[in-house]
Amino acid sequence: MTGQLAFVESPVQLLNVLEWAHTRTPSGSPGTAAGGTPAPGTASDTTPAPLTVVVLSPTDPMSRGQLRRMAQLARDEGLTVHWQEARGGRGALVRTLRRLAGPLRSAERVIIGDPFSRYVQLLLTLFGPRHLTVVDDGTATMEFAAQLGRGERLVRWHRKGSLGPRELVLAPVTTLARRRLAPARGRTVEVFTSLPVEAPAGVEVTANAYAWTRARFGPPLLTGGADLVGTSLVETGVVDAGHYTRVVGELARTHGATRYFAHRRESAEKLHRIAVETGLQVVRPELPLELVARRGPVGRTIVSFPSTVVHTLPLALAGTGVKVAVCEVAPEWLRATASPRAQGFLSGVTGTAAHEVDRLTARRTPSVDRLGFG
Repeated sequence: MTGQLAFVESPVQLLNVLEWAHTRTPSGSPGTAAGGTPAPGTASDTTPAPLTVVVLSPTDPMSRGQLRRMAQLARDEGLTVHWQEARGGRGALVRTLRRLAGPLRSAERVIIGDPFSRYVQLLLTLFGPRHLTVVDDGTATMEFAAQLGRGERLVRWHRKGSLGPRELVLAPVTTLARRRLAPARGRTVEVFTSLPVEAPAGVEVTANAYAWTRARFGPPLLTGGADLVGTSLVETGVVDAGHYTRVVGELARTHGATRYFAHRRESAEKLHRIAVETGLQVVRPELPLELVARRGPVGRTIVSFPSTVVHTLPLALAGTGVKVAVCEVAPEWLRATASPRAQGFLSGVTGTAAHEVDRLTARRTPSVDRLGFG
């Protein structure tokens, strides 16, 4: 088998594929990433394996737009990128599987960004690669590593544990995919991450320091005040919308923020409410926030709720003087329908953030009269 194949469904996944490829080549060009695990002294030690990226295109316009721009950056770095309308109506799944069957069979290594994706799980049940790499697509990497280590079925942290009709139908796929995502005889598994993970035995963990991002962009021009980073916690049913908007307004007043960088999954209605009630300029980034912040201009302080950026931005902005702060999510903000695991998971994201990240503690909820450093 030859070559390497990456499946991405989000802009952040594609960014981290570029970061992974950057670490695998002495020249620093992702297009010549070394692949596999060749024996020392063989010709494949020095001969780079081609890396092809397949974009399993999502349907929402924001994700598609960012992915188009990330795909061009990847092509500029020498990678081959194929855009696959994997969700483009009736027959899309069959067409995608037919097109990918050959490349999957011949791939020495498969790189994925979301082990919870039903699409990726289905592909893994049909074709098991010899070498598998999982790159970050948010804080879900932490939950994936923990569930894999405990031998549990793969369930996103914000989902409730009960199995619905769809989950019951797909349970055999998820079970087989989980086995394919675990190391075994004849198969290696690597997790390439900027997050603190407790990987099970046999899984190789490689640190993502955002070296490609720092080499290609910046340092940024710093502005006064702060920038706020949005989250999709409301859209995923975890946090109450009213609490969220009030906290955003308080954070803006406390830190002198003028811009709100929206998450690509935030609803237009919610963003309009934030703009009207807080006076913040809502910005929909055209690229992942790590690249936007590195290119600048950016505030001297970046305030976020518990999310991946409290781990990634300190790496991407190392040496620039930008301070990152995380606002804890109080239990009172959670919706009654939120998963029982939600509070613990979000607290874990905050608690494991880098030492240089400031913790902001909300006081006097739910009215949130003041936010201070914890």
